[in-house]
Amino acid sequence: MTRFNPLALGPVGPGVLFIQICYNILMRKKSDFILRLVLVIGDAVMLILSFAAAYAIRVHVDPRPYVFESQLTEFIMATAVLLPILLIILSALGLYKKAVYIGQSRMPEIGRLLLAAVLSTSALIVYDFFTGKEIFPVRVMAVTSIALCFVFLLAERFTVRFVMRQIFRKDYGTKRVVIIGNSRNTEYLADYITSKPESGYRLAGIVAGRKFIPNDLKEKQYASLKDALKMAHADVIFQTDEKNTEYVYRQAIQRHIMYFFIPSETALSSHFGEMELIGTIPAVQVKVTPLAGGMAVFKRLFDIFFSLVALLVAAIPMMIIWIILKLSDFRHSPIYKDERLTQYNRKFTCYKFRSMKPEYSGMPAEEAFIKMGKPELIKPYRENGDYMKNDPRITRFGHFIRATSLDELPQLFNILKGDISLIGPRALLPGELRNYGDRSLILSVKSGLTGFAQVSGRRDIPFEERRALDIYYVMNWSLMLDLSIFFRTIATVLKRDGAK
Repeated sequence: MTRFNPLALGPVGPGVLFIQICYNILMRKKSDFILRLVLVIGDAVMLILSFAAAYAIRVHVDPRPYVFESQLTEFIMATAVLLPILLIILSALGLYKKAVYIGQSRMPEIGRLLLAAVLSTSALIVYDFFTGKEIFPVRVMAVTSIALCFVFLLAERFTVRFVMRQIFRKDYGTKRVVIIGNSRNTEYLADYITSKPESGYRLAGIVAGRKFIPNDLKEKQYASLKDALKMAHADVIFQTDEKNTEYVYRQAIQRHIMYFFIPSETALSSHFGEMELIGTIPAVQVKVTPLAGGMAVFKRLFDIFFSLVALLVAAIPMMIIWIILKLSDFRHSPIYKDERLTQYNRKFTCYKFRSMKPEYSGMPAEEAFIKMGKPELIKPYRENGDYMKNDPRITRFGHFIRATSLDELPQLFNILKGDISLIGPRALLPGELRNYGDRSLILSVKSGLTGFAQVSGRRDIPFEERRALDIYYVMNWSLMLDLSIFFRTIATVLKRDGAK
């Protein structure tokens, strides 16, 4: 039976677009991402509710007189304005790390939540002080706000944890695990994962000597890691010894799956990567990119917010461009659709305004130049970084929208759908990285509408250098780097640097 895939329907209308967005967010078995997203949304709701409850208690329950005149809606709006800062505070305290909500002990989380309540209330106090709006009688409500904020956040996380454990027990969203290594930790992990389905993992295979495999799990044994990864469709690799670690790690990168290394006491003391407890065994998750966990959630939320705002702002210019293209050629759609690659080697349909003559659209440059009877253009085109001034394949209006980057406006729909991000490596053609050794690294994050390579010269730098910059971005991602690329993109587009 063929499984229904709403992504195959294309951008037919708002209803289908909504289905596509839900499918991208909820149906790709990204349990870590979904859980963090639920926590962020839940925390946002709890913060607003807790401060609103503190306000209501002071106004309607506490019999003592008060001197402020602000309304509840005004107070809630002030909280909503500060909400991004409050969520950043929670993220900085490590409240969106997996170990916090899956780990064995809740004490570190409780301490962080209490500190988050104090800092969040302090942020409101500071806002009230500097704005002079007198919406927050700080000396009276501060203690109540801290207490309610702490209780609401704690209750919300207890509920989310309980629900997620029930979901994991039903084997929804669990990650398929392959354990490799001749170590006593192999046996421990196999027993733990099998007996604790609420951990979010499911044992799919073991690559180890039979003496390191529990008797009731012998049928899970595979002769090689490649066989296990191929047959078990793994999402995670746990390595419990130090043999061939580079090879095992490379296999994880090539398949875009998580890799955990169970360190010896010597390696544990060096503590690289991010530490997580699997039962009572410390495991180090070696990440390809820092863009993971809570930061990935914030980046996705920003993408949704930005794409919605940008689509509203660009609606009229996009409509004008669409009309011009349609009037110039009634036979072809003004929107050009092309197959590209994004995170985890996933193919998606990329939308652009049509800038190339229809008879050459979707055709390799070599074939197009031969078709028009100008094969002598192939060599200078390739030698110049896949660019040619006054390219005969491109229409006159196409040159304009390319030079101003207006041809890329339809990709805002790709951002909204979750195909790409605002900032990331350039979306690649399926055959573009065929002979490129580090293609798996570039595809470890979502492709972007703009990126480090684009703001560093766009088409003015050779292909190899652009790919090197993309790899640097993946392995050295930071919020500050994204902000830098965002503002440099604006300057680059305005100056038309490297625009072709």
